Amino acid sequence: MNPPPVPCTLSVIVPVFDEVGTVRKTLDALLAKEISGACLEVLVVESNSTDGSREVVLGYRDHPRVKLILEDRPSGKGHAVRAGFAAATGDILLIQDADLEYDMADYETLLAPILAGRQAFVLGSRHGRGGWAIRKFNDQPFQAFVLNVAHWTFTLLINVSLGIWLKDPFTMYKVFRRDCLNGLTFTCNRFDFDWELLIKLIRKGYRPIEIPITYRSRSFQQGKKVRMFRDPFTWLVAWAKARFGRLG
Repeated sequence: MNPPPVPCTLSVIVPVFDEVGTVRKTLDALLAKEISGACLEVLVVESNSTDGSREVVLGYRDHPRVKLILEDRPSGKGHAVRAGFAAATGDILLIQDADLEYDMADYETLLAPILAGRQAFVLGSRHGRGGWAIRKFNDQPFQAFVLNVAHWTFTLLINVSLGIWLKDPFTMYKVFRRDCLNGLTFTCNRFDFDWELLIKLIRKGYRPIEIPITYRSRSFQQGKKVRMFRDPFTWLVAWAKARFGRLG
């Protein structure tokens, strides 16, 4: 496996919808990042927020490292990420939420195997530093328990159906060479896109390695957007289509 050109470009896709409390801090931290061996391209996909996030994002439109994509209406995180993929020009792609659950200090560790040419696809595992529960909501313990049990149930489904062993296939930190997407078509618009992306990359032959990351989960009261009764059904539909359907 040949390493990407050096210096390479890292395209970071940032989907934004109703994150006015954290989006400025996220973008400031991201634009302050300096990564050895990589230049940074930040693609902010704003989905017509109603809380003032768009106004915050517009303040970065003239930044030389920012590409701003303004959607007419919110169509889901997956839709926003796909728009970012289409506009990205970097050698490596990384998805970064604007809610501060994930730590950007993990970028260098996640990128190292790709920059060295040892790996094409890396996952940042929220389980890598011990404990079965990645979600710990002090204000909503029952919801956290349900989500943690569901995580392991769906992880078992992924592992058995793909003949692989992963601890956190649904992590947002999916980092991979852009050419891995060649020949793949994606249709999922919400959080089911995480399933579609992972499954199709694995079916294409890319076996990811998992690297431990820092994760600070937020509860539904703090703004988590997953819908506990609607989204699991869309995940199962995405699994069936991505696992048994066409790749392109």
